Amino acid sequence: MPPVQPMLAKPVKGVPTDGGHSFEPKWDGFRCLVFRDGDEVELASRNTKPLTRYFPDLVAAVREQLPERCVLDGEIFVALSTPGGGERLEFERLQERIHPATSRVDMLARETPAGFVAFDLLALGDESYLDRPFSERRAALESALAGLAGPCYLTRTTTDPAEATEWFTEFEGAGLDGVIAKPLAAPYSQNVRTMLKVKHERTADVVVAGYREHKTSTPERPLLGSLLLGLYDDGELQHVGVSASFTAARRASLIEELQPLVCPIQEHPWGRWQEFLTANPDRVPGTQSRWSAGKDLSFTPLRPDLVLEVKYDHMEGRRFRHTAQFKRWRADRDPRSCGYEQLEEPVSYDLGRVLGADTKGGAR
Repeated sequence: MPPVQPMLAKPVKGVPTDGGHSFEPKWDGFRCLVFRDGDEVELASRNTKPLTRYFPDLVAAVREQLPERCVLDGEIFVALSTPGGGERLEFERLQERIHPATSRVDMLARETPAGFVAFDLLALGDESYLDRPFSERRAALESALAGLAGPCYLTRTTTDPAEATEWFTEFEGAGLDGVIAKPLAAPYSQNVRTMLKVKHERTADVVVAGYREHKTSTPERPLLGSLLLGLYDDGELQHVGVSASFTAARRASLIEELQPLVCPIQEHPWGRWQEFLTANPDRVPGTQSRWSAGKDLSFTPLRPDLVLEVKYDHMEGRRFRHTAQFKRWRADRDPRSCGYEQLEEPVSYDLGRVLGADTKGGAR
């Protein structure tokens, strides 16, 4: 019975080659535990919060496709068609599915239906699988979920590190963000970092366009919370993401170092965005959305004179998918030379080939 906390993963630099692991794609969606007991279905997030009301389409799919009594660990995703054919994961469209209005939830369920990909088994019938090694859990999962063809799927797995390394490169083109390694002999340990995750790491030179103060900042001791980052596109400075995670001492020194660059918003490249009072497609800084309700999103504009190098994993549209990590200042770079063309773009790959591979452990 819920709540159950999912097993977690710790980052590693490369695909393990020492044996004893099962590898699978790392999905870019909402982690979800599915609880089914007959017609009763509950979807729970990584933090044990209920997701059920936001995905009526998946609730129906679970009743139709999954075993009558089971608890599964997996990921909710939304995939959209690409201009070149095939499909790709779209995390931003998945986020839109979390909406307070029932009418909106029902409309989005029709227009951007979600999928669920299962990758672990916690219970089947009256039997708990938590204490069993992953090799046994996976075998039982393959037997219980044989023949799935969507919107519920069974993730692919392999024990071959070379094949997992190929997936790491190829599957990114379908919107996936790495590879997960699970020890074949390990039980399902709730809230423990038993698994290993291998994620893409890249660097980019970006322009510092402003900052937000830390939530603990005071007039007596101002502290920097995050740096707002930009890249130039056709002469316009676009908001590309943020960099954060500084020590308290560094937060204090950074905000002091940046003061000479503070400028009026009217003189800033983003001054034209003052008119926006709600969230908008460009994700302009300082605007609200249902994800940030109640948060202070105001920022201090800076003259775009400084360049820094950041580490990031991958892009979501025209922005960094996650918070970028500060690496070093680049005094040798001209801010105007920092554009999108420096970013590595993965080769397009059809999500259907990831979900529907006709191999052992695949979705079919």
